[in-house]
Amino acid sequence: MFLFLIEEAVRDLRRGGRVAASAVLLITLSLAALGAFWVLSLNLGRVVAQWRDRLRVVVYLREEPAPGTADELLAKLEAVGGIQRMRYVSKAEALQTLRRQLGGQASLVAELATNPLPPSVEVTPAPEASTPAGTRALVQRLSTLPEVEEVQGGTEWVERLAEFQRLLQRIGLAVGAVLALAAILAVTTATTLVLHARRQEMEIMRLVGASEMVIRLPLFLQGLAQGLAGAAVAVGGLYAAYRLALPALEPLLSFTLGLPRATFFSPSEVAVLLGGGALLGAFGGLLAKGGRPA
Repeated sequence: MFLFLIEEAVRDLRRGGRVAASAVLLITLSLAALGAFWVLSLNLGRVVAQWRDRLRVVVYLREEPAPGTADELLAKLEAVGGIQRMRYVSKAEALQTLRRQLGGQASLVAELATNPLPPSVEVTPAPEASTPAGTRALVQRLSTLPEVEEVQGGTEWVERLAEFQRLLQRIGLAVGAVLALAAILAVTTATTLVLHARRQEMEIMRLVGASEMVIRLPLFLQGLAQGLAGAAVAVGGLYAAYRLALPALEPLLSFTLGLPRATFFSPSEVAVLLGGGALLGAFGGLLAKGGRPA
């Protein structure tokens, strides 16, 4: 019985002709659009999480603490609250860091008559102070200390990046939904054409006692096969585009956002896309009307 249903579904696909091919194409486009925005959103989410973990507030001091008093200063800073950990950076260490960052131009540092860099304290905010409002409050409290010259840092740009990620998700869902609706309608049209073409055959099957489920199941399988084929093409196209773009994108992502490597979908996410395509096609097949005797 199952082999018979599969054979009937294949025959129905052939009967659908160009309309069936158009349905596969629309499913491919809808899932490719949704998948492209999803990949971008996933990688942007990794950037946001990475920079939230790396969030630092830099407290620049008016003068370098006297020998042996740095711990007292750190304790005073910690007393303002909202701090997870701190690290004191002396003027000499700051200059060494600058030399490493300059690389081949480090000789410029040797020409300086004095060390112009201020001592500082790198502050990692506590989780409750990692929000934009929490970080602003922490910066304000640190700025009131007499030993502090300036405080720099905040989460505003990270939150703007997170908002852009959410915008990408909404655009991807909107574009994917419009194309998915068109794909469902195309599958429904193709299946309806098959229903009309098989009208007499279906009447005979009813006369010999075949259930409505047996009669319509090949049409359901036809839609499911169209959806699965479209999803497979979409995933394959997205992966090919990812592999082609990776060599050019990775250096740019690493330099601008600090993301060492862009990632593609995990196996479970690929399964979600394939399952979504199959559901689109199957739903379109179920919506088809016609084929009943007048």
